[in-house]
Amino acid sequence: MRAVVQRVSRARAIVQDRVSGEITRGMVVLLGVGNEDTTGDADQLAAKISTLRIFPDAGGLMNLDVSEAGGSVLLISQFTLHGDARKGRRPSFIAAAREEVALPLYEHVAEAIRAAGIPVERGVFGAHMDVELVNDGPVTILLDTKRAF
Repeated sequence: MRAVVQRVSRARAIVQDRVSGEITRGMVVLLGVGNEDTTGDADQLAAKISTLRIFPDAGGLMNLDVSEAGGSVLLISQFTLHGDARKGRRPSFIAAAREEVALPLYEHVAEAIRAAGIPVERGVFGAHMDVELVNDGPVTILLDTKRAF
């Protein structure tokens, strides 16, 4: 399971001219589910996201997690995180999980983050979305439960 985590001052996901999820201070998490991913990966990633200390404390050091910073998470499904562009010009997405596997794991991550006491907003799984965000910092972190990077 892969994620791109961005610290934001505000963000929203729009599907067919309707806002499906919107946050102020917090994180946008672009989440890609792979063929080999399990609920164990989902739990591991949700725990990492929930406790990732990327928000500044009173001294300006990144010592606070999203909950301590009073923030929220906007969770966006993004199968293209498993795209492989090493050969040719068109990425291959065969490592990305199909919807029947990916959707329950995406929902599992959202619920696990919410269970940690963090408000979670979502995009629409599998939909074409416009994601608007203001990256604060900028701070962007890559996570991978298989430790590919």
